[in-house]
Amino acid sequence: MQAETPNLWQYSPANSPLPLPDGPIIVTNKTIHYLQNDNENIDSNQLLSLDGIQKYCSNFSAGDLSVDQILNRENAEIMEHRKPFLLLGELANPFQLNRLNLGPMPIFIARLENLCRTYSDGLDSRMIQPGIHHITLARSEGWWEKTHIGMATIDQMKKMISWLSNGRRGDWKPVKPGEGGIRFENDISLVPPPFDSLNWDGLKETVTIESPPPTGPSMEIAQVMVPVHTKWGCYDSRGKIIRCAHVQQRDFHTNYFRRGSSKKWQDILKIQ
Repeated sequence: MQAETPNLWQYSPANSPLPLPDGPIIVTNKTIHYLQNDNENIDSNQLLSLDGIQKYCSNFSAGDLSVDQILNRENAEIMEHRKPFLLLGELANPFQLNRLNLGPMPIFIARLENLCRTYSDGLDSRMIQPGIHHITLARSEGWWEKTHIGMATIDQMKKMISWLSNGRRGDWKPVKPGEGGIRFENDISLVPPPFDSLNWDGLKETVTIESPPPTGPSMEIAQVMVPVHTKWGCYDSRGKIIRCAHVQQRDFHTNYFRRGSSKKWQDILKIQ
């Protein structure tokens, strides 16, 4: 049974950021609206500008209400005043998102291409001791995985970055990726490459299998903001990126954290 309010959404810091929404939603203070895609003819070969991204997202609805109608009812900014912001971890968890009191935010499913989610080299001890590792972004040749993208106002972006930084200005920074690809994903059952599909040549890892056909249009990478951990970046294991898709929070902290080496954020992701 799907949770009807963000306060009823499951959340445990030890398992952060899971569980995450399977499909697109709008989170308000009192309600989770589960969205459906009303786009009848989806062209997966399209490359969407900001205006195209906004129009694509405006075609989702919950029952008889469009996304903009829901936002209007909440006295919130409609889609044309919002920009895409990658929600790589906890910020896509409705319970955690609601705790930040950001106001309504539409959240959609996206596919990362040649990019992966990985744990940051840092601990946030506000909810549990010794703390949780927030999620950042890194390059990964041939990789794909499902993630979430919020259509956020500038004020919401600032508040999310401020919360991630926990008062330490500069630990997290909103950037525009300079590599990889991000597209809308309409197959909620999409799974990332299995661990045994990764090939390590001593310098880098590559995926040895082909990605599934796209199910949604790509976004201009310059239009997407993503929070990255800038103090160091991420931990690796003998040069290999530790992907959130293969290693969960508790396993990472117990078996990998501070048992490898740290990668500076400039070395794991090019930005614009």
